[in-house]
Amino acid sequence: MADYCLLCSVYLVPRITWIFFSFQHEEAFLCTDCRKKLSKISGKTCEKCCRPLDKLSPEFVQNNLCLDCVRWEEDPEWSGILEKNVSIYEYNDFFKDLLSRFKFRGDYVLAKVFAQDIYKITKSFNYDHIVPIPLSEERLLERGFSQAEALIVEAELQPYHALTRIHTEKQSKKSRHERIHIENVFQAVEPVQGKSILLIDDIYTTGSTIRHAAKTLKNAGAKFVVSFTIARG
Repeated sequence: MADYCLLCSVYLVPRITWIFFSFQHEEAFLCTDCRKKLSKISGKTCEKCCRPLDKLSPEFVQNNLCLDCVRWEEDPEWSGILEKNVSIYEYNDFFKDLLSRFKFRGDYVLAKVFAQDIYKITKSFNYDHIVPIPLSEERLLERGFSQAEALIVEAELQPYHALTRIHTEKQSKKSRHERIHIENVFQAVEPVQGKSILLIDDIYTTGSTIRHAAKTLKNAGAKFVVSFTIARG
């Protein structure tokens, strides 16, 4: 157990119970106040991407899907590529700051904050391989580690490096339109023929990155692809 909150550095008072000594115990890496600032997704969500539907106007919802997913599924090139995405938290200001520290300022230890969430959620999936969304070599050198792989490793799961990625401009610098219409930057480098794949990334925004990775895996013979992201932007 961490002695101090990884975000605000307040001392964490240990809570010892009979399950403390098992792997499944709730290890505290955030204080109560910081943990409360993480907003868990609740209520009715898009059946495809996990977007909260109660925060959308009715005209942006069709048959339990958000309009973005309707458009993806109406496109013959993308229909059925991604079975679904599951996310835990909303991308609020607090999560945005936390992700910035983890992703862009190299604070690897923050991966531990989500380890228990990832461990629990992934148990509900049936998959053969858990595949992290890869960084390009240039971005990996810049950041020092792959955030998607870190999330998997800290949850004590085994990443399967089925994909590689060529260098590309940072997604955060692209507009929504540019993200959706990017060329595929992924290549399959390990066998996935007939396999069920669980893709892992930190955040789902437009769904473009996840779907391009899923399409690469499907083209390489994957049976089906689902994705799990910590947050839904």
